[in-house]
Amino acid sequence: MGVIGAGAIGLSTAWHLAQRGHHVSVYDPRLNDPVHRQGSANDLSGTSASLGVLMGHVFRRSSGRGWRLRRRSMELWPQWIGALQTHQPELKLDLGLLQIAEDEQAAERMEGLASQRVDLGLEIVAKEALNKVWPTATHGGLHSRHDGRIDPLLLQQALREALNEQSVEQTTTAVVHLERNNNNKWSVHRADGESTLHDVVVLSTALTTDTLLEPLGHARAMTPVLGQALSLQLTTGPTSWTNWPSVLVDQGFNLIPTSPGRLLLGATVEPGDCAAEAPMTLMRSLNGRAPEWLRTATVVAQWNGLRARPMDRPAPLLEELEPGLILASGHYRNGVLLAPATAEWVAAALEQP
Repeated sequence: MGVIGAGAIGLSTAWHLAQRGHHVSVYDPRLNDPVHRQGSANDLSGTSASLGVLMGHVFRRSSGRGWRLRRRSMELWPQWIGALQTHQPELKLDLGLLQIAEDEQAAERMEGLASQRVDLGLEIVAKEALNKVWPTATHGGLHSRHDGRIDPLLLQQALREALNEQSVEQTTTAVVHLERNNNNKWSVHRADGESTLHDVVVLSTALTTDTLLEPLGHARAMTPVLGQALSLQLTTGPTSWTNWPSVLVDQGFNLIPTSPGRLLLGATVEPGDCAAEAPMTLMRSLNGRAPEWLRTATVVAQWNGLRARPMDRPAPLLEELEPGLILASGHYRNGVLLAPATAEWVAAALEQP
């Protein structure tokens, strides 16, 4: 089978399927590129640009497909990390996510959620307990013991190495066209003029999905949403991150300590594919709620990347469009989070009687 796309979803799906005994080929020009962020970058893939935040158990809804996928991924991630550490020992699940309540209404919603999910590790944190960590948290917050973060760069490196061990064929030429054949197989045509035949094709192609689907009579439009991130060096403020969670979330902005005096700050902040200066200023001020040490921190690196958000359909898009053509894409802000559950869904779709 062919998996088109080598972000977190495509790589995870290919690895999971190979482990289950399927013969897998992965197609993506990015497989030629090293996995890193050096200096400032403006053209990173969604996975490389992401911060790898896992907001699974703090999801507001308590039913539906989105909640089930999050729950399942959070169950699977510890197993996946254990297996992938063979290839990348530094890969780990950084646990602990603190979500700051924006106002009294948000605090009440968090209290309700915490009371329902005590067994999932959710608990309310009073504002007094947050004075040293986040003094502007006047309404307290919600702490999730089992949510947190995975480094998306280390994840991609681990998955690539795992694919090599599984002898998964990796093709770095772009796929330009898919063609149905009369014998129920799919021809994958590449930019170099070559083509390969597969029984099954899995599309994990984010914003380029429609280019491949429209000639086949399918339409799954997605719109780009820009995510931006900063790596910051503090000049004042905390000298260590004692009592800090792995991720602190305030008004949708994610703050992630990485080493003494260093942290990442990022968010999906604006529609479209062109970065504006205003959102970067907003990230530094957090609508006036940022502590002074964050406002005065030095920018070490800055980057952005595009997330693919489905139009008129909920994210993600998990569908068997026709026999042998599976769509697993459009995860928007949750590609890293939902990778294990998505891979499991694809395998189930392939293996169902």
